Amino acid sequence: MIRVDGRTLRCADVVTAAHTEGPLAIDVSKAALRAAEHSWKLAEELSTRRVVYGRTTGVGANKDDTVGGGDSAEHGLRLLRSHAGGSGDVLPAGHIRAMLLIRLNQLLAGRSGISPDLVGALAEAVRTGALPVVHRLGAIGTGDLAPLAETALALAGERAWAVGSVSPVPVHTGDALAFMSSNAATLAEATLAAMTLDKLTRASHAVAALTYVALDGNPEAYATPVHEARPHAGQVACAAEMRRLLGMHGTPKPGRRLQDPFGLRAFPQVQGPALDAIQYLRDVLAVEINASTENPMISTEHRDAYHHAHFHTAYVSTALDQARATVHQVAELSVARLGDLVEPEFTGLRPFLAVGPPGSSGVMILEYVAHDALTELRQAALPATLGTAVVSHGIEDHASFSTQAARAATAAAAAYRQVLACELVAAVRALRIRKAELVDLPVRAAFTAASDVLDDRLDDRPLTDDIARAAGILDRLAS
Repeated sequence: MIRVDGRTLRCADVVTAAHTEGPLAIDVSKAALRAAEHSWKLAEELSTRRVVYGRTTGVGANKDDTVGGGDSAEHGLRLLRSHAGGSGDVLPAGHIRAMLLIRLNQLLAGRSGISPDLVGALAEAVRTGALPVVHRLGAIGTGDLAPLAETALALAGERAWAVGSVSPVPVHTGDALAFMSSNAATLAEATLAAMTLDKLTRASHAVAALTYVALDGNPEAYATPVHEARPHAGQVACAAEMRRLLGMHGTPKPGRRLQDPFGLRAFPQVQGPALDAIQYLRDVLAVEINASTENPMISTEHRDAYHHAHFHTAYVSTALDQARATVHQVAELSVARLGDLVEPEFTGLRPFLAVGPPGSSGVMILEYVAHDALTELRQAALPATLGTAVVSHGIEDHASFSTQAARAATAAAAAYRQVLACELVAAVRALRIRKAELVDLPVRAAFTAASDVLDDRLDDRPLTDDIARAAGILDRLAS
C-alpha cells in the first residue's frame, strides 16, 4: 500500500508503481483531498478579484491577454489542446505509471487550485492501472507541458488510453495550467534511473571484490587508517564495504603486489564521489516528488496566489549531470580491472583467461564489448545543463534541460550495467580457473549467485548469454 498525501512519497514507491502492472494499491489521504479542494475554492474566488496567471490570462508571452466572460469556460480546454503536441515515441508503461503517481502526489500537496474532479480522475487512473498515450518529446526542464497536457485530455475524454480508461471529467477554468505546471514525467524517469544507478553502484562493490580476489589484491588500499586520513563519506563507506566483503579483520595478509593498478587501489576514491552524488540526487528527487510546483501557487494559509518559478528544475538537472559524470569514472575503473583480469602478469593465468589449445581467445571479446558500452556511457555523461533555450517571445529565457538529463541517466544506467556485467563474467571465470578458496569470505555469496547463472564451460564459445545473465544478476548483488 503506497501512501499518497503530498508529503511522504518515497523514491522507492515510484519504482514500485513503475513495476506494478495493473491495479496499484494506494492510500489517498482524505486530509490531503480536503486541502486540495480548499485550494480549488480559493483559486476560484481569487480569480474573481485579481489577475491570476493562466486563469484570467493567457500563458507564456500571452500573459497580458485577459480571459474573461463566456470565454473563460473554454480557456482551459484550449490550453490543453494547444499544448498536447507531444511527439516521438510513446513513453514506456512503467514511466507513465510513475509519472501519474508523482503528479497525483504533488496535487495532493494542496497548492495547485485544481478541481477535485480532475484529482479524483487521476487517482482512479493510478489505482486501476489505466495508462494514457503520452509521447516522449515536448519538455525542456521548465514543465512537462506536452506529456501532462496529453494526460489531462485523456482524463477529460478527448484523447485515447493505451491501457484501460477512466470516466471523463470536466476541465474547469484554471485546471489546465495547474495540471501542466509540473515536471512529473521528467521526475519519473529521473527517479527510475537514479534508483537503478544506486543499485548498480552498490552491486559494483561485490564485482570489484571478486576481481580483487582473482588478482590477489593488496588490502592496504582499503585500510581504515588510510580513509580516516581523508574522510569523505562515500569513500569511507566504499572502503568499509570492501573490507566487509573481503573479510578484512585485524591485519590481513599482504597481496601479491606492493601497489595494485588504479582499478583496485583507487576504487574507494573514485567510487566515493559516485555514491555521494547518487545519494544527493535521491535527496533532490525526494523533495521534488513531494513538492508544490504549480505556477501560480494557491496558498490557503495566506489566502493568496503567488507567481513564481518552481517549474524550473535546475536542482534536478545539475544533480543528474553530476551523478552521470561520477558513474562514468567508476565505469572506467571497471573496464581497467577487466583489462587486468585478462593480463597474465596480474592473474598468473593464460592470456584472456583462455583454456584450450594454443591461440584460444577465451574472454578476449569482453574488452571490446565493455569499451563499446563505456563509450555509450561517456556520451550519456556529457552535461545537459551547458546549453539553454529562449522561447515564448523571450519571456521564458532559460531552461534546465532536466528532461534530457534524465534520459541520459537512463542511457548511462543501461551502459554501466553492461560494463559491470563484462567484469563479472571475467572475474567469475578467473576464480573458477584458479579454484579460488572463498569459503570464509562474505563475497562468496556474490560468487555463488553469479556462478549459479553463468555457464561453467571454459572453451571458446559465444559469451552473449553470459553477459546477459551477468547483467541480470547485478541487482541481486547490491548490498
